[in-house]
Amino acid sequence: MLFLMFRIGKDRYVLDVEQIEQVLPLMQAKALPGAPPGVVGVINYRGEPVPLIDLAALATGQPVALVMSTRIILVRYPAPGEGAHRLALCAERVIDTIQRDPGDFTATGVEAGTPAWLGPVAADADGFVQWVRAPALLSDDIRAALFRPAGAEA
Repeated sequence: MLFLMFRIGKDRYVLDVEQIEQVLPLMQAKALPGAPPGVVGVINYRGEPVPLIDLAALATGQPVALVMSTRIILVRYPAPGEGAHRLALCAERVIDTIQRDPGDFTATGVEAGTPAWLGPVAADADGFVQWVRAPALLSDDIRAALFRPAGAEA
């Protein structure tokens, strides 16, 4: 299976490329006042607003570093029923892909209290790499707020 690798701080993480629609350069987001932690705002993708999540801020409380390799990863986020929403993820050092068997990933042993979006880990010569579960990134409340149909009341 092919994964896109990125970093949060010094740690390496991966996303299954099957979930990814496109990798975009870093771009300005429209801020959303009162947004939950980790929600930067929305970006304009082909004329449509797409919520932007800062993965570093979500994991550590610190925003991503604005460096040349910081990118926006556009993922297909599951919607109720059979559809999908677009969700933009801001991450650092989005410069590599790796091929791994899903069976190479194992539980960390400390799942209790860890965010649901942090999945199992796999070891290699450089240490561990952790699988990010994009469908588990948003709580039910945040998902409802970000993907509320236009004109629907809060």
